[in-house]
Amino acid sequence: MEYLRASGLRVVGHDSDKLMPIKQRHGVPDILQSCHTAEVAGYTIEGHVPAAEVKRLLTEKPKARGLAVAGMPAGSPGMEQGGARASYDVILFDDREKQSIYRRY
Repeated sequence: MEYLRASGLRVVGHDSDKLMPIKQRHGVPDILQSCHTAEVAGYTIEGHVPAAEVKRLLTEKPKARGLAVAGMPAGSPGMEQGGARASYDVILFDDREKQSIYRRY
């Protein structure tokens, strides 16, 4: 949350032990599920999505359910420990299980 705040986004956090109902309610496909789920302007943000892509989503306003970064790839926001970096994709997904690469890192 600090990362998103430092990037200029307003964040309100809610801790929960019951994440699956939240992910299901927001239509996050099983294969894209990660450790964090957020809502912004009607979109769902799942996992360690870079703030730049959240801002791009809010500017472009594509017809989609949201963005996701599956898992917790090294080098993604919040996973920068030790300088290791893995390649990962930010996925744009919709209600029909349609998915496309929004940006590659």
